[in-house]
Amino acid sequence: MKERNAEEKRALYWLCCCPCLGAVSIRKLGSYFGSYQELINIEETALEKMQILTPAQKKGILQWKKEFSRCSSAYDRMGGKRIRFVTPLDLEYPQRLLEISDYPMGLFLYGALPSDDKPSVAVVGARGCSSYGEQIAEAFSKALAAEGVQIISGLAAGIDGAAHKGALKAGQPTFGVLGCGINQCYPPEHYRLFERMKEQGGVLSEFPIGEPPRPRNFPMRNRLISGLADAVLVVEAREKSGSLITAELGLNQGREIFAVPGRVTDPLSKGCNQLIQQGAHMAILPNDILEYLGLKYKKTLIMYEKDVNGLAKKEKMVYSCLDFKPKHIDEILSEAGLPLSECMAALMELELGGYAYRSANHYYGKQL
Repeated sequence: MKERNAEEKRALYWLCCCPCLGAVSIRKLGSYFGSYQELINIEETALEKMQILTPAQKKGILQWKKEFSRCSSAYDRMGGKRIRFVTPLDLEYPQRLLEISDYPMGLFLYGALPSDDKPSVAVVGARGCSSYGEQIAEAFSKALAAEGVQIISGLAAGIDGAAHKGALKAGQPTFGVLGCGINQCYPPEHYRLFERMKEQGGVLSEFPIGEPPRPRNFPMRNRLISGLADAVLVVEAREKSGSLITAELGLNQGREIFAVPGRVTDPLSKGCNQLIQQGAHMAILPNDILEYLGLKYKKTLIMYEKDVNGLAKKEKMVYSCLDFKPKHIDEILSEAGLPLSECMAALMELELGGYAYRSANHYYGKQL
């Protein structure tokens, strides 16, 4: 049985690399023939009798038969690259994915997969997020991970990267789902994060090795991000965005949806506010999600104000003028009523003390 499964996995690898077949078609073929190996030597007459494939797919499989030897050799080389190929034939295949209708028939994997025995939350949001959104994503993910929640995201720029970093700062594993082949890091600037997650968590993809990050891949990738989670948290999202697609996919998969509210005038908050309006849970603190997951939240995370009792008078004045959304120095000067030199000195002290942060072009905001 073990040897048969090994050959079935080899055949599945070949089918998953076939450009004309998707997960559902591959699964239907396996059910129809009772074995994936049968397709390696299938004749055209046998294919013609089937009603489950399109004419283009039938033609594609016949052409792809010529690639079996090459695919088989590539399959054998994966071990040397530390890449694993996990299929529904394997016990470690995530149970959560088996609950969705179009679960992938093969996952290319570095590291580990999320445990079925631990709660998991997908944290998603805008690539071009604000500093505030980045802080919120990192803080939520760090707090959730510290309580044993697995953080799932897409390793993209912005909110995704902040979510992964938050989990790692809590000393916990985190899992990234790619929209390209597992052998490449996208975006390239997340290479260090990508490498660290191989050791502390895992990076996975359903796309064959060498597949570039095509735009059409990301909606497919998003269904796995939500599919691997018990709940989806959207931190910042525009009115029409990939994050809302992930939330919708999660809703269709029976996942609970949470959204961090934002200002009604902020374009980056429109998607989240819209989700809340449509019935998503409002996430003000990590506790809101932990309560849904049935966990006992042992720590209190104060997200609004730090203790300012130890600050000097002028520092308190300047701090009171700051917001989580960065303000320009001119606006802070106007509200604080202090000379520029005194205001800048106070801001420097607030930065050094971890009360404030500076973004580009003389903008300052409160630090969580």
